Amino acid sequence: MIPNKDSNTVYLSSILNTDKRFEKNGTTLTSVLDKHAIPYAYLDATKDIWCRDYMPIQIDVNKLVQFRFDPSYLKGYQELQSDPKVVCAANNIHPEFSTINLDGGNVVQWSDKAIISDRIFDENPEYTNKNELISELEKCLGVEVIIIPQIKSDMTGHVDGMLRFVDENVVVGNDRTWEDEDWSKEINKILKEKNIDYIDIPFLDHKIKNNSIHAIGCYVNYLEVGNLIILPIFEVENNQDQAVYDQMTSIFPDRIIETINFNDVGRYGGLLNCVTWNIKR
Repeated sequence: MIPNKDSNTVYLSSILNTDKRFEKNGTTLTSVLDKHAIPYAYLDATKDIWCRDYMPIQIDVNKLVQFRFDPSYLKGYQELQSDPKVVCAANNIHPEFSTINLDGGNVVQWSDKAIISDRIFDENPEYTNKNELISELEKCLGVEVIIIPQIKSDMTGHVDGMLRFVDENVVVGNDRTWEDEDWSKEINKILKEKNIDYIDIPFLDHKIKNNSIHAIGCYVNYLEVGNLIILPIFEVENNQDQAVYDQMTSIFPDRIIETINFNDVGRYGGLLNCVTWNIKR
């Protein structure tokens, strides 16, 4: 697979450019991409801004795999469920198709491995043998698949709001002291078996009245494209913006790190990795 650090082109849903709720954040994001000469384009025929989830996963420069996009959290909200076949056709993208039900946001990859949460089992009940499903995923992705427990409080069960690869042996993730003790023990055990170290990143437990799905406070949902990392900051009470920026510059000393306030998008449950689909061209 192609790690995000080796990607060089970013795609965004055209809705990010046309919906007044997101227009300001979208402009801020593209201005940073322009500043660093990162090519980007808008995807037509999308129904929501979270293009990471319904776009294909890149295996190599000549191969894309499109998984079925039928997440349980969108049951009853078909108006928000993009059809990957329609989107790919409208944008002249030609992937291979898999019948496995898997959101792109639930895949965090390195060149020889991918981390996926156990939400994959909930979304594919027809696979009564979990090992069979993992084997099929490994054939599709061409790498070892590592399954970790999902965060039960996250309706999506996605990995990209939990952790990200630094290199083949290190991930950054939400501060484990914020999470359930059993979850922490299980993920520690799994990563230790795979010789992967975990660096805790502060997580901001920000409260918004009548909004339990927002992503404000999840610093690890950043965009990584080439040598550029665009890090969300939140500029709210008790934020850890400066501390996280300082930590990230220490963890990624060879990268350019830019920060942007992406709260207009964050209020709707996702951040920078969610609204982008980046590949190597």
